[in-house]
Amino acid sequence: MADRTFTTETAYLDYNATAPMRPEALEAVVAAMGSVGNASSAHGPGRGAGRRVDAARRQLADLLNCSPGELVFTSGATEANNLALRAAFAPRTTLVTSPLEHPAVLEVANALTAVVPSELMLLPVDEDGLVDLDALERSLATTTVSVVSLMAANNETGVLTDLAPVVKLAHEAGALVHTDATQLVGRLPLDLAEVDVDLLSLSAHKFGGPQGVGALFMRRGSDLPYRPLVFGGGQERGWRAGTLNVPGIAGAGAAAQAAGRMLAEEGARIARLRDELERMLVEELSDCRINGPFAGRLPGVSSITFRGATADAVLASMPEVAASEGSACSSGAPGPSHVLLAMGRSREEADCTVRFSLGFATTADDVKRAVAATVRAVRQVRVAMST
Repeated sequence: MADRTFTTETAYLDYNATAPMRPEALEAVVAAMGSVGNASSAHGPGRGAGRRVDAARRQLADLLNCSPGELVFTSGATEANNLALRAAFAPRTTLVTSPLEHPAVLEVANALTAVVPSELMLLPVDEDGLVDLDALERSLATTTVSVVSLMAANNETGVLTDLAPVVKLAHEAGALVHTDATQLVGRLPLDLAEVDVDLLSLSAHKFGGPQGVGALFMRRGSDLPYRPLVFGGGQERGWRAGTLNVPGIAGAGAAAQAAGRMLAEEGARIARLRDELERMLVEELSDCRINGPFAGRLPGVSSITFRGATADAVLASMPEVAASEGSACSSGAPGPSHVLLAMGRSREEADCTVRFSLGFATTADDVKRAVAATVRAVRQVRVAMST
């Protein structure tokens, strides 16, 4: 297990929001910040910065098993999702996605189809958060679909999508496939030589890199029109203009290399810790429900509904635990989780759901402290709400 990169009394179980920086990433960022040079400049310092970018691109490509030339660095997965969908969607066709997607996909999809809302197809999902592939097949057979966008792993529940049948169905119908793999990359193996998606989005800070940097994988040979979001320079083969964030990119590459080296070991250890957290909470607390299937989830993610105890009150009652009500990008938003509602949960159930997400630096002691604090907080809130 990697050393902790932070010192705190808090049991940090919010890796789906952001992971602490891996020591290797922090070292790479600091080293790059100590050097000067624009990666696009031809002089010595510029070439040095360019070499850091090239090295990071290779490190990320090695993690994904793709060509370095298929990666475009961005400010994060939100920008990558925007870039991917705007490039892949063609007017007067259908964009297929699901109601479980991150807002960085759903809001772009709504914007692209605002003039003709019928061009957007949201696939039904079951109570475990699995997409109805029969509905996808029917949509592909009855409409002209330009792109299918389904997340590889859900950010709230950790539920995994089997991308192989999605790709097969979509490609047979002539559609492109995009996946928001923000929560999957660096946590479970992903071989882009085997998973034939056309576009894939990621953020470095989910697997121990710095915030503010991500990437879009664009498969060589995919039929994509040139539609960049940002103009003004030739960086990233023209797909993303602007001076490259060399320290951030260097940190992303180092984090990718470290995550890849420890992938199998970390995944198994984190899964055991997650299972232990769930076991203890279910034993100690009655009337709680784990959202999503037992298998087929990210190893470190647990979405638990504590009936009779609202999540905001529970979290406020245990400041020593860092967890969340759901997606960090929608925390504080009016209304319950759109993911849980799509899975058939009631508004009350959604309001009583806490997401715990573990990662590379999580320890057994973190889990024990989090369980003790959660049990105490849930009991306290249930008593307060029943009076």
